Amino acid sequence: MKKVSILVLTMLLVLSLLPLGYSAIQAKGAVKPVKLNLWTYMDLHKKYYEKTAELWNKSNPKQPIDLTVDVYPNAEMHNKLLIALQSGVGAPDISDININFFQNFLKGDIPLVSLNRVINPVKSKCIQSRFDIYSKNGQYYGICFHVGATVVYYNKDLMNQAGVDVDKIVTWNDYVNAGKKVLAVTGKPMTAVEVTDQRPFWPMIVQRGSDYLDKKGNVTMDSETNVKTLQFIKDMIYKEKIAIPMPGGNTNSEEFFAFMNKGGIASLIMPMWYMSRFTSYMPDLKGKIMVRPMPIFEKGNSRSAGIGGTGTAVTKQSKNQNLAVKFLAYAKLSKESNIRIWQELNFDPIRWDVWDSPELAQPLPYFNNEKVFKVLLTMRKEIRSPNMGELSAAAQDIVKSNVMFKSLKDQSQTPEQALKAAAEELRRQRK
Repeated sequence: MKKVSILVLTMLLVLSLLPLGYSAIQAKGAVKPVKLNLWTYMDLHKKYYEKTAELWNKSNPKQPIDLTVDVYPNAEMHNKLLIALQSGVGAPDISDININFFQNFLKGDIPLVSLNRVINPVKSKCIQSRFDIYSKNGQYYGICFHVGATVVYYNKDLMNQAGVDVDKIVTWNDYVNAGKKVLAVTGKPMTAVEVTDQRPFWPMIVQRGSDYLDKKGNVTMDSETNVKTLQFIKDMIYKEKIAIPMPGGNTNSEEFFAFMNKGGIASLIMPMWYMSRFTSYMPDLKGKIMVRPMPIFEKGNSRSAGIGGTGTAVTKQSKNQNLAVKFLAYAKLSKESNIRIWQELNFDPIRWDVWDSPELAQPLPYFNNEKVFKVLLTMRKEIRSPNMGELSAAAQDIVKSNVMFKSLKDQSQTPEQALKAAAEELRRQRK
């Protein structure tokens, strides 16, 4: 009897321990999420990354991550990141870096991880120039959100009223002639030009194979092509009278939003990412905007230029570099992520092989119910991106603060004088 009691007690003890043992086995089998920290300067990007982390964890249960996304003001974040990387402490695993600042992080002993291993397998399916702007010596250090392909947004009502077929506008001379018809019939200018920013001047020189700097970083601000292009823009305003200095100075001002929303001009030359500004701030233009390629100056020009961008990078301070690189590739290189980038951010994704996917091939009611990415596909091999160098940020700043205003608004300098003064200043900075 005593042996039976001992046996029963033993069995009860074993049974009582089973849940504990089972939980222990479960706990042992569970994978602890790896903490990753990401910095950005855009709330919109934060939301995208957080959702991407959720999707990653569902798809990769054996490699879960615990992603923390910190948002800082633009300039503050880039200064904070540069100091952290230079000092060797305090940098995140992953960080967004605006194209205007990216070259600051490619000096000396580069503190960013090469991304060639994840970019090379998909490079042929992407717009190559969007990798080049974040590269050095054959190594890619950033992955962009979008192409930023510059297009022309035409007001269908004004163009139809003037009897202009936008699909017959092939050259900039065609554009000027169309603008004269629009002005004569509607009394509205064809376009407006930024005078406190750099569009359409920058994409117009890039489409011609020129830029503020050459591929080696030498200053080409005052090149003959640049002078002729800026003079062409000035002539559109003061000679042909089909353009005006932009109300509010630039395309992101409240004054311009209201002006454009009322049908103030017949067309606007801006990158594809500006589509979200139309839908958010210009409701009265719904159904009236047609998207078309840029006209060209001469044979050999490209019909677009990729402007703007955010290169997301992995820092060498990360203790989990391999996982950070894998997550970044998942967030910005996979087909699924590129479709989401369009759906959630309204950016033209860098993978051209999703441009004809069902999600992107849908007609867009706001934009004349047309399939906008069908237009983009016709010029995917013609989207040039700017040359980026150590003076890129300074070059853009001087164009925004001096060149455009002095040559196009107060006319205190000719286009040639303004560009030469800017070039001389940049060359002094380089010494």
